[in-house]
Amino acid sequence: MTKKMIQSVVLWAHFRFSVIGSLLSAPPRRGELKAAIQSLAEKIWTHPINGQDVQYAATTIERWFYKARNAEDDPVGALQRALRKDFGKVSLDPKLVDYLRAQYRDHPYWSYQLHYDNLAVQADVLLTPLRSYSTVKRFMQKNGMLRKRRQRKRRPGEVRAARRCENREIRSYESEYVGSLWHLDFHHGSLKVITGHGQWQRPIALGILDDHARLCCHLQWYLSETAEDLVHGFSQAIQKRGLPRTQMTDNGAAMISEEFTAGLLSLGIIHEKTLPYSPYQNGKQERLWATMEGRLMEMLAGVELTLDFLNEVTQAWVEIEYNRAVHRELSMSPVERFSKSPEVLRPSPSSQAIREAFRLQTTRRQRRSDGTISLEGVRFEIPARFRHFREVVVRYARWDLGRVDLIDAQNGTILAPIYPLDRVANSDGCRRIVEPGRGPDDEPDDGTQAESTPDDGGPDKPLPPLLKRILDEYSARGTPPAYLPKKPDSGE
Repeated sequence: MTKKMIQSVVLWAHFRFSVIGSLLSAPPRRGELKAAIQSLAEKIWTHPINGQDVQYAATTIERWFYKARNAEDDPVGALQRALRKDFGKVSLDPKLVDYLRAQYRDHPYWSYQLHYDNLAVQADVLLTPLRSYSTVKRFMQKNGMLRKRRQRKRRPGEVRAARRCENREIRSYESEYVGSLWHLDFHHGSLKVITGHGQWQRPIALGILDDHARLCCHLQWYLSETAEDLVHGFSQAIQKRGLPRTQMTDNGAAMISEEFTAGLLSLGIIHEKTLPYSPYQNGKQERLWATMEGRLMEMLAGVELTLDFLNEVTQAWVEIEYNRAVHRELSMSPVERFSKSPEVLRPSPSSQAIREAFRLQTTRRQRRSDGTISLEGVRFEIPARFRHFREVVVRYARWDLGRVDLIDAQNGTILAPIYPLDRVANSDGCRRIVEPGRGPDDEPDDGTQAESTPDDGGPDKPLPPLLKRILDEYSARGTPPAYLPKKPDSGE
């Protein structure tokens, strides 16, 4: 049933009930019902569909009255207009139906008119009468043969995503607690900003949104979309609102970077990623961008923007308008729901702890010659007390090589910070004394050469137990050594 027909049925039911409503609310006395119905028949009524003046016969009003009175549970529903017995049925010849289905399967991008024209030719061939264009169109729409839009050649992931949407239902969802789920995404702005170099560049917004309260935890503009930008903005959201339990992102390069994923794991945040080519899973975030573009960016149209000014205006708009405006779906503002709803947020760590969390961890082999490793094309010195490590584990962020730590691979604790190799400083020839805890091949602390080494075999050194046992066993036989000593030359 179409929307127009549904409205028509409802309007007729309401109209008929308004006509005989007085007979139900104030029933006439015995013997006065006929006169009351006749009085209603003499009145002029407004037609519920076309608005013209109409009158109805007493027998018609009497029929409406008894229908409503006998239907105590739903008197209005009893007054609805009856549908035709063939309502919703489309009478097409079975041969044409089969041909139409096959035609749609082969050509889903054709218009309804093109389908009809080709079907008309086939009807002439089969000598079968064909109904009107509107009849064929209704049949196709009712049976799911909707026109599809021709798209560019899609990637395999897009094809799988489209097939998943066709085979699986899509439902709206909402987390139960504040801080249970945050959404995060980048958005390319519609306006440009002028940089310090005098160039116009399109900024990119990073937004973090709480799923339950729809509160914008942080919103900031950047000139790039890197993992460094992501960590910079996300760290501020944590310090403003607290640590969430779950973070949902798409599969962008910054979102799946080693630094960001390692930081979420270190802070105890579950990282949920949307399915490829499925933006509807992050629909609340998309709604934030639509609101921002429709209000804030429209008000800034024509204004010469810098990145700093745009960020200042954006922060004011988020805190004063967006977070405080009544959300149509929530019937309250996001900040009000954020404060009144149960929450599972955790306190924010210190800035230093957050900075140390968002770093990747990797293994490097130490060069024996000079005790260095290479990170991102930069050589770093390993402290001498760890020179016996064949492989070392380090933790760092690729955008901040000023803080690189040597890590214990067993428990993840920080052993020592390491610094880039400074060849100029090392050219002075000064070398530190090796710290205690050196290996068996190390030189003495005073820098002097020992008189004998462990392998010298000096006169005071006892024989090893195995060699001593072999000599004792050989001597126990009582036979002389089986060799002839060579006598030295007499020199005469």
